[in-house]
Amino acid sequence: MKQNNHKFFLHTSKSTIAKARALRKRMTPEEKILWSHLRNKSFDIQFRKQVPFGPYILDFFYLAKKLAIELDGDQHYENDAKEYDAARDEYLREQGITILRFRNREVKTNLDGVMQMIWETCK
Repeated sequence: MKQNNHKFFLHTSKSTIAKARALRKRMTPEEKILWSHLRNKSFDIQFRKQVPFGPYILDFFYLAKKLAIELDGDQHYENDAKEYDAARDEYLREQGITILRFRNREVKTNLDGVMQMIWETCK
């Protein structure tokens, strides 16, 4: 990682970093599908997976555009999770991060549409 990009990761605990490493090894099926498309080098866009950012872990992150992509399973639509995600999103927006959220189901049923939205945001 380039020196000037370290400022985005300064307030990340060792436990969050360790958790991110573990999550990279056990991605959900939907994360694996999306990751296989995001890492396609023909688009010249470098996403990283399970990126520790402050107290949180981003599913996918494109540093050059400060773009986070989050995949949400059904648990994200329960009341406690909604509140957590709202606070998390607010924190990320305060750091200048743009967040795209997709339901896991969208990755399975409309991958082309998901990819189109991601690429348009990256332009």
